[in-house]
Amino acid sequence: QVQLVESGGGLVQAGGSLRLSCVASGGSFSSYSMGWFRQAPGKERESVAAISSNTYSTRYTDSVNGRFTISRDNAKNTVFLQMNSLKPEDTAVYYCAAARVFATTSKNYDYWGQGTQVTVSS
Repeated sequence: QVQLVESGGGLVQAGGSLRLSCVASGGSFSSYSMGWFRQAPGKERESVAAISSNTYSTRYTDSVNGRFTISRDNAKNTVFLQMNSLKPEDTAVYYCAAARVFATTSKNYDYWGQGTQVTVSS
């Protein structure tokens, strides 16, 4: 069983930056692909970014490509999401998740964190 705890959310002005972290425990972190998802009020959860277990592959949804960067430190059991040039439409609860396969669809993810709120003001 893998436990995931996110941190780093908050309130930021448009154009600003935030760095989300997600620390994993209770499993073999380096064997899992990791993903970041987000859910805004009244909207479905969507994939933001994913990174393979060996860090060689990453994927981004079009709306964040070039602004967000996913990375991981397997020695520290941590995955990061660096978010730059934030926009009001990035406002959402952000979740990290772990999967045994490299994927961007939520159904492939086995473990989820509790989420961290990101609010971008205009």
